[in-house]
Amino acid sequence: MGKRRRWVALATFVVIQAVLGCWWAAFYPGLFSRDSVLYLSHTVVGPWVSDHSVLYDALVWLSFTKTGDLGAVTFAQTTAMAAALTYLAQSLKALGAPRLPTTLVAMLMPLAPPVGAFSVTLWKDVPFTICAIAIAGVCARIAARRAVTVPALAGLGVLFTLLGLFRANGFLVVGVAVLALLVIVRTMRVRLLLAGTFAAALPLVLTNLVFPNFGIAAPSKTYVYHTAFGDIAVAYRDHPELFSEQDKTLMASVAPLTRWQEGGTCYTVNPLIWRRDFSWQQADAHASQLLDLWKRLLLSEPRMILDTRLCRGAIAWRPVQDDLTIGGMTYRFSRRPNADTYVGPNKVPDFPGRWVYSLRPLSWELNRVADPWLADALAPQYDWALWRGALWAYLSYLAVGLAAWALRNRYVLGVAAVVAGQQLAILANISAQDFRYMASPILIGVLLVPLLLGSVGRLVVASVRRGGRALRPVPAESETVTSSPGEPAPSERSPSEPPAQDEPDVPGHGPG
Repeated sequence: MGKRRRWVALATFVVIQAVLGCWWAAFYPGLFSRDSVLYLSHTVVGPWVSDHSVLYDALVWLSFTKTGDLGAVTFAQTTAMAAALTYLAQSLKALGAPRLPTTLVAMLMPLAPPVGAFSVTLWKDVPFTICAIAIAGVCARIAARRAVTVPALAGLGVLFTLLGLFRANGFLVVGVAVLALLVIVRTMRVRLLLAGTFAAALPLVLTNLVFPNFGIAAPSKTYVYHTAFGDIAVAYRDHPELFSEQDKTLMASVAPLTRWQEGGTCYTVNPLIWRRDFSWQQADAHASQLLDLWKRLLLSEPRMILDTRLCRGAIAWRPVQDDLTIGGMTYRFSRRPNADTYVGPNKVPDFPGRWVYSLRPLSWELNRVADPWLADALAPQYDWALWRGALWAYLSYLAVGLAAWALRNRYVLGVAAVVAGQQLAILANISAQDFRYMASPILIGVLLVPLLLGSVGRLVVASVRRGGRALRPVPAESETVTSSPGEPAPSERSPSEPPAQDEPDVPGHGPG
């Protein structure tokens, strides 16, 4: 049986890798955005900055300097994604998910653009999502054993650390996920807490204490506080009476007041900070004063700031986009052929070899199949199912809840711990309605569908059996007891009367 399962796992991995390899060949060296260009531009031109992910920047830089291209990074992402999906599928089957449906779902998933196209995109969110999927797999193994083992704890520690290294808000995801697991598990809680604390703290220590010693600058203040600046813009647009002349002078030193008003859309900070008339240099210089203004608004109008954060975090909790408001629609991919058409000339520091950010399919035949398939998937009517993670987060909670009930196993709830961490971290601090921010709940949620259906089936069968037992007639006990002539019936004997000689008082031990 074990050998057969290993062959199934290998076949699952090969199929997923093959399909993702086709996506890789169709969109070589990979899809990208403005952020993708920035990953490499600052590492080549200098100075290195830790505003994105130093680890991912290093991987992109290494691929560029050693191979002259970026395809090595995206191919590695396809392999890691195939491994993570296979591992989660096998872990869920060990937990009790239906084997054949789970295998089929895992094999079909890479055909969908949220898996296939995403896996070959030059975003730090791709390895972040891969780690989150693997964490769900480790938690499923823990649930199958109903115990936290040392290897599982070590795996969680490594994966939690990578979450923090691949995304700036990864430590928030780690914090929420670890707290959720501490409530669920019964053993090794202290070690789990220590592992989570280390994983959450390491990125902060590296960014503030270690990286500067190696010439890697800390993120700019505007990058760190840009969501707070967005809150100020929304407040100014909706309630200008809250701002004094001194406040307006401060804001005008960074950008015209018309920019603050036009950029005050709660769904995204992009119309504020990514416009020519918004000065990042001035925003950095006045960051402490702007942050004091934000704190004052938070204390005086907490409901307004909370509503703004909920609005901007809609990608985490709202299953459908808002296509009637600026910034309310889900951003998926750019699908532009080169860096200049997306970023524009002189928009980011130029560097020799920027041509690597250009679409150069290894197979135009595959591109002619994949590109229309991706374009059709981007149609608004599919947005709620393919690109919004909120729906799949809720389905994940339902799946693990029913499975925990059906299997009488509270540890199953831990499979969705990383989903909760992702959802709550985005609600706390996010900048726009980008699908990539909630990619992991989509992929984990899809693989949980067979477990959900299997749990429903178990509960229905158990309910039917209980109902059948309740309706089954109970046979009446015989009230006639045959006694020897002249011997009183057992019910008529005196309590002090000893049993008859041929009626042993010890079960299984008759007379000699």
